[in-house]
Amino acid sequence: MQPIKFFYFFALSFFVFSYSFATQSINIYPTHWWVGMKNNRLQLMVHSDQDLPQSVKVNGNGLSIQKVSQPENKHYVFIDLIILPNAQPGKFKFSFSNGKSFDYQLKQREKALGGAKHQGVNASDLIYLIMPDRFANADSSNDQFDDLRDNASDRNNPYARHGGDLAGVASKLDYLKNIGVTSIWMTPILENNMPKMQENQWIMSGYHGYWITDHYVVDKRMGGNDAYKNLVKSAHQKGLKIIQDAVYNHVGSYHHTVLDLPMKDWLNQWPSYTGANHREELFIDPHAAASEKKIMIGGWFVPHLPDLNLANPFCANFVIQSNIWSTEEFGIDGWRVDTYKYCDEKFLNTINAALLKEFPSLTVFGEAWTNTVAASAYFTQNNINATFKHQIKGVTDFPLNSAIYDGLNQPFGWTEGINKVYMTLSQDLLYKDPMTNCIFLDNHDMNRFYSMVGEDLAKYKMGLGMLLTMRGIPQVYYGTEILMKNYKDPNDAAVRKDFPGGWSVDPADKFNSSSLDSKEKEAFAYFQQLANFRKNSPAIKQGTLKQYIPQNGVYVYFRLHEKQKLMCIVNTSSDEVSIAMERFKEILSDSKQIVNALTGNIITKPAGLDIPSKSFQIFELKN
Repeated sequence: MQPIKFFYFFALSFFVFSYSFATQSINIYPTHWWVGMKNNRLQLMVHSDQDLPQSVKVNGNGLSIQKVSQPENKHYVFIDLIILPNAQPGKFKFSFSNGKSFDYQLKQREKALGGAKHQGVNASDLIYLIMPDRFANADSSNDQFDDLRDNASDRNNPYARHGGDLAGVASKLDYLKNIGVTSIWMTPILENNMPKMQENQWIMSGYHGYWITDHYVVDKRMGGNDAYKNLVKSAHQKGLKIIQDAVYNHVGSYHHTVLDLPMKDWLNQWPSYTGANHREELFIDPHAAASEKKIMIGGWFVPHLPDLNLANPFCANFVIQSNIWSTEEFGIDGWRVDTYKYCDEKFLNTINAALLKEFPSLTVFGEAWTNTVAASAYFTQNNINATFKHQIKGVTDFPLNSAIYDGLNQPFGWTEGINKVYMTLSQDLLYKDPMTNCIFLDNHDMNRFYSMVGEDLAKYKMGLGMLLTMRGIPQVYYGTEILMKNYKDPNDAAVRKDFPGGWSVDPADKFNSSSLDSKEKEAFAYFQQLANFRKNSPAIKQGTLKQYIPQNGVYVYFRLHEKQKLMCIVNTSSDEVSIAMERFKEILSDSKQIVNALTGNIITKPAGLDIPSKSFQIFELKN
């Protein structure tokens, strides 16, 4: 999620909202838990619209209260529990000294939701990024609700909600599997009960999902918790994985913990609105000022997204437990973490350790929008001699993304053009394992890839070819396969248009290849062929990368595995180029045939290869 500039700010003060209800209501977070978790400790946040006493007891064997804490806002108590070895699934009654009580349920953990769960993603996967509101609408009954602060749905308004939902995503699983996708990452699906907000001169809905107001409720405009469970189950049955989008750094300004703050330092508070400076260099700069690093971590992302103080142990527990809860409740396979570089660093290692303790196969990769390889590597497991060591396994690889664009759009030079890709990958020694990075051409915060290469189909194929054969875990943005295009003009909504055919009233259904024009069909066929080749290629999924210095705009790299050898060639020049095979004899020495992996054409012991202008070629080396 990228920073947005505003002409106003939303100032939050402590206890800005007051409550006056005749009947006391009590809410508990997490809403329920499970027996058999590896961590037997649990902290309940109990919230009421009236003051709560600090004295509380629990009836029933299996739970032991270790500590009860009450912050300055007496609408809250935090109950630290130990789930004892003899605990059985069931309900436990908690009673306060004033006579009020609540029931809390421990459930039995499910083995699976339709198939294997918590599988994790790796370099064998192809991730497809979906913004559910803009992808497909299979249930028009949940398009709008009068009891929500934003109760409109209007497809004619690019800044409003459009009605896409999780049932819509579920209805397209066969399409996604057919084009070679193995994993689905959706922008956040949790409740965003926010009114429309002003961003610059536009009045915007939270259709993208990043304004979370309840961590335990899937937005009912998406279909609610049951629709999400059904989607995960259906995806797993079809061999597809689900990645959930997390936001640790902030919440929406109508989140229940913001409307009634548990304690003043639940949020990062400033005398007046202070935004983050967005400079990740502060973390690797030995000369950086501590005050500026404090602003980077504690400054707010934007005014209507209150910044959580993740150094506060109660706030940290709330976020950690909500992510464990979602992982177990819905059976997801991984997390993509929004605004990762803005979070308290110790917290990040703590939550990653907690997730992996419960779900060892789970994958977590952080969005660290960085300008350099060193900064990108800093936020993951790395080989840098840094004072703080991050433990997440992978990040979104923005430096490689920028390098691919330069490789496609810049003239070839000593440090320009395709040399940028070579130079960027040469710095992989900074990562502990660059294969765990998520690599991409675009996403929901960026100009569309096809537009960024000038709607040039040859450049599209070169970029997609590199993405799907390079080291790392590739991610594509919905509609890339049918050449969806646009720049962020005037804002993000322009690159988040509806997938044509996702609504029954759409004039063209581009989920059906017969509705595509000639260019779209060519792009779709190329995408599908390359993605499905990748799915069955051990060299791409597990092999090492060997690259050669680009010459005359031609970049050659190999993917090597004991079961397969691939030679990938990118010719960015406007001329056909003949390359001498003698240069690559250390790899080609045992190869008797070279087979074009996409056409099947066989070349026997060639002295050279003629590579068409502006093309990507992939050859399989046969002994």
